[in-house]
Amino acid sequence: MEQKTAIKPPVEVRYREELEALAALDTGRRPVNWKLSPKAVRTFILGSREPLHYQGHEITIRKKYLGNDALVERCIITLAGNRGLMLVGEPGTAKTMLSELLSAAISGNSTNTIQGTAGTTEDMIKYSWNYALLLAKGPVREALVPSPLYVGMEQGILTRFEEITRTPAEIQDSLISVLSDKVLNVPELGEEGLLFARSGFNVIGTANTRDKGVNEMSSALKRRFNFETVLPIRDAALEKQIILNEVSDLARENQIEMEPDEDVAELLASTYHELREGVSSLGHRIDRPSAVMSTAEAVSVYYQTMMTAYYYGDSRMDMGCLVQNLVGAVQKENKEDLEKLKSYFQTVIRDKGGKEGGLWSSYYEARKYLR
Repeated sequence: MEQKTAIKPPVEVRYREELEALAALDTGRRPVNWKLSPKAVRTFILGSREPLHYQGHEITIRKKYLGNDALVERCIITLAGNRGLMLVGEPGTAKTMLSELLSAAISGNSTNTIQGTAGTTEDMIKYSWNYALLLAKGPVREALVPSPLYVGMEQGILTRFEEITRTPAEIQDSLISVLSDKVLNVPELGEEGLLFARSGFNVIGTANTRDKGVNEMSSALKRRFNFETVLPIRDAALEKQIILNEVSDLARENQIEMEPDEDVAELLASTYHELREGVSSLGHRIDRPSAVMSTAEAVSVYYQTMMTAYYYGDSRMDMGCLVQNLVGAVQKENKEDLEKLKSYFQTVIRDKGGKEGGLWSSYYEARKYLR
């Protein structure tokens, strides 16, 4: 399948023009086998104040990660060293997005990924065999099927390990020797079975704090990583901007010819912010739902409502549809969360509707869908 037809193009495809311009104009010092210098990687992720002049036209490097700039800088420096990078935090805090951006800018490849699950096995991480070739030719390199860790070491690129704590502990620990010695042994290949990692290889892991205790990482493995905590967005205005940016990209990629409504994005960002923090802008105390009230969930709720308006309606965001999608997101884990959402509407949204009217009043009137 051509990349242009992909539902979600890889980061290196989505931002190819930006990456090419940065590489062409990059004069900074760069680690061995990196596509860009650490300064240029930072610019790619955090954006540039002025547009770049490349091949006769201006290219604006948009800020892609709207979070802690200092955290991004520390992540880049970690990956230039000999320890892996572990991004931890609540679900939906853009850990995966950040790991994709780092991989695309540093290695030019964000798809060399291990997805951690309860069923992840060691051969999914390191290597497996083409058994037809193995039977025909014996244990030769041609019969070996490299997995993401092997590919990363062989090519000198980053390997992403998503949801590492979902993986059984004994499988996690297969990383220890690789991260320590940067060597992978394939015993079946005899003397030729030692793979020494090329410069540029490293591992970016992600782990949700809500998964803590599922398959807790061993102390030995933890020592091989630098840990960075990615916190939820604390600024409702910033959360609104993230919703608008992400929804705009999704709409463009899926050919939805409809502009996002900033007022609805602000309303939804305020809802998620207040439910997550447990206090409203008007000073109400709120019972926080046990569901993950993440920015990623807010983007999903907005985009679902937007698609409904585009395909079924008149391209106007409908508050009833928004509330229905919000209910689906909030009560997915605990039915009691719906009662907390109803209480939020009966206090906070009622008062905001009475004070500000307009969209907030329509939002409050749509409370009939809270069932």
